Amino acid sequence: MEPDDQSTIERRLADLEHEVARLSALAGHSAASADGAEDGAELEGMDAASDPAGSDDPLWFVNELGRRAPGVVMMAGAVETQAGPVRWQYGLHAEGLLAHDWSDLARPLEALGHPARIELVRQVMRGAHTTAELLQLEHLASSGQLYHHLRQLVTAGWLVSPRRGYYEVPAARVVPLLVLTMIASS
Repeated sequence: MEPDDQSTIERRLADLEHEVARLSALAGHSAASADGAEDGAELEGMDAASDPAGSDDPLWFVNELGRRAPGVVMMAGAVETQAGPVRWQYGLHAEGLLAHDWSDLARPLEALGHPARIELVRQVMRGAHTTAELLQLEHLASSGQLYHHLRQLVTAGWLVSPRRGYYEVPAARVVPLLVLTMIASS
């Protein structure tokens, strides 16, 4: 991606974040969808009543994204973790995603493809950070298996080890991990 394209996307995403914050402040006011029609679709786990903008448009985010950054695929989230709040967003043009060599994506996805590794990541996100705590998991028969799986997750970037025997999910990976679990469960 060219630097100018990336800065344009980053500027559009910043504008989108500002607009979402503005809409959130208008709680109680309804916002029409981009085309003025009511969309009947609802997001799993999010209905019009849980829309932070207070509108009756269940696709408020998608409509605003389409208006501000057409053709962009985006993931975003604002979650509380034990380490503190994580606010994160990332977006790319669909054309660029489709043009990219997807074989490069196999390694990080493969790292999450083992039941023990996905459980390790979940447990770390829930607060188990030390090797002693992680060794208590049922999916692991030995410390050798634990270190093998942890090495795979660290190499793929899903976990970091800021000090020996301690693991955490980098803040920039919290929302993508939650998005991947949403994808897998949908």
